[in-house]
Amino acid sequence: MKLLITGGGGFLGARLARTLLRRGTLAGQSIDKLVLTDIAPPPADLLADPRVEARTGPLLTQTDALRTEPFDGVFHLASAVSGECEADFDLGLRSNLDSTRALLDALRANVDDGGKVARVVFSSSVAVFGPDPAITFPKVVADDTLPAPQTSYGVQKLICEHLIADYTRKGYIDGRAARLMTVTVRPGKPNGAASSFFSGIIREPLAGVESICPVSPDASHPMSSPSRTVDGLIAVYEASREAFCGRLALNLPALNVRVSDMLEALEQVAGKSVRALVRFERDERVAGIVANWPSGATAARAAGLGLLPHENFAEMIQQYIDDCSALPTAQETLKGMKR
Repeated sequence: MKLLITGGGGFLGARLARTLLRRGTLAGQSIDKLVLTDIAPPPADLLADPRVEARTGPLLTQTDALRTEPFDGVFHLASAVSGECEADFDLGLRSNLDSTRALLDALRANVDDGGKVARVVFSSSVAVFGPDPAITFPKVVADDTLPAPQTSYGVQKLICEHLIADYTRKGYIDGRAARLMTVTVRPGKPNGAASSFFSGIIREPLAGVESICPVSPDASHPMSSPSRTVDGLIAVYEASREAFCGRLALNLPALNVRVSDMLEALEQVAGKSVRALVRFERDERVAGIVANWPSGATAARAAGLGLLPHENFAEMIQQYIDDCSALPTAQETLKGMKR
C-alpha cells in the first residue's frame, strides 16, 4: 500500500505518519510506502524509517509529477492557516484552493490513464460554519448545520469540500472530508492561525513563559486533542462509503470549552503559579475572527464511527505533557521557551 500525506512535515501530518507507521496497516492493507510532502522536511525520526519518502517544496510545484504516480490513499492536510489567509488573500487561494484543485486533477489524470482510484481524506475545518444574517447561527453547530463561512480560510475549505464531493461523484477519487476542530495543545512556537492562542495559553505557561490571551474568558470554542484528531482522520479513511449516508463531510468530535475552563484545568494540572502566567489583552483582529466561529460543535455521525471527544480539558493538557516527555522535539521546545 502506498500513501501520500500532504503537509506531512507539519505537526499533525507528522503525528499521523508516526501513527500509521506504528500500526503498519490501514484499512486492512500493509503500508509499504509513505510519501510526505511539505514546504519543510519531516522530523528526523520519520526520515529514518525506510518506508518514508520526503518531498520538499510547495504542493503546487509537485502535483505535475503526481499525475503518473498511483497512490492507494491520500491524506490532504497541507494548508495555509486562518490568520495567514486573512492577511494574504492570494496566499490562501494558492495554498488552499489552487493546490487542492491541482492535487485532485493529478489523481484524476492517473485514473484517466487506467490507474487506481485513490481514497482521499481532506482535512476541512469547523471554520466552514459562521453567522449569516439570513439564518440563525446556533451556539452549537452540527453535521447538518448550513455552512456559512465568514473568513477566507473557511470559504476555501468549504469550496474544497464541494470539489472532493464532485470528483468523487465523477469517479475520479473516493473522497471524504473531515471537519477538524481546533487542535489543542500544539507543540512548538505560535503560528499564523487565529486560533494559535488556544494552545499558547497552555503551552507557554507550562514552559514558565507568560502568555497573552486576546479574547475574553467567556469565549467558547470546540477543541480536540492531537491524538483524537489523528484517530478521527484514520477512522474517516477506513469507514465505508455507506457509513457516510451520502454526505462526504462530517464534523470530528469536539470538547466545547470556554477559555476560563481551560485556565481552570491548567491550574488543576500545573498549579496557581502556572495559571498566573496568563494575562488578558484583547486583540480586536483575533477576537473578530474568533467571534465568527462556532462556540461549540457536535459530531453525531463521527460518533457512529466510534469517535468521541475527551471528557474534560485537563485530559488534553495531560496528553500534551506526556507528549513532551516522549518526543525529543517537544522537549527541545520546552527548553527553548524557558531560556
